[in-house]
Amino acid sequence: MNETSNETPDHDSVSQPELHEPESAAPLTSKVPSVSPLSIALASWLIPGLGHFLLGRTVRAIVFFVAVGGLATVGIQARGNVFPPRTADPFGTLGFWADAASGIFYLLARVLERAGPDVSRAAGDYGTRFIAAAGIVNVIAIFDAYEIASGRRS
Repeated sequence: MNETSNETPDHDSVSQPELHEPESAAPLTSKVPSVSPLSIALASWLIPGLGHFLLGRTVRAIVFFVAVGGLATVGIQARGNVFPPRTADPFGTLGFWADAASGIFYLLARVLERAGPDVSRAAGDYGTRFIAAAGIVNVIAIFDAYEIASGRRS
């Protein structure tokens, strides 16, 4: 190795070029389609996972659809109470909002609840909780899809 700085370095001491991303690399937010975050949130509410699917997050879309659908299906099979839109009870109103947050599964539960809820058994009571939990999980999915669409999350 040469000790003077005026001489050219040996071929062994030549440093390797640093690896940098090309300057034309697109920022993270450019992967998000030019769709309104509110329309993505609405799609996520209507069909759980649809907002993530539209954003190209297929695995996440499938996970949310299966989670929300599974919870709602178990709740419907257990003959849980599906709360109506209008009720005088504040807890009934809260139950409605939790149920309605599951989107298409709420409408499906209203159609399939022909025999009425069976809350006289523990299974019916648990079914009510499963249907509400489906809506709460979908609220998480809605906020996640909205954040991704607005570019705040990856």
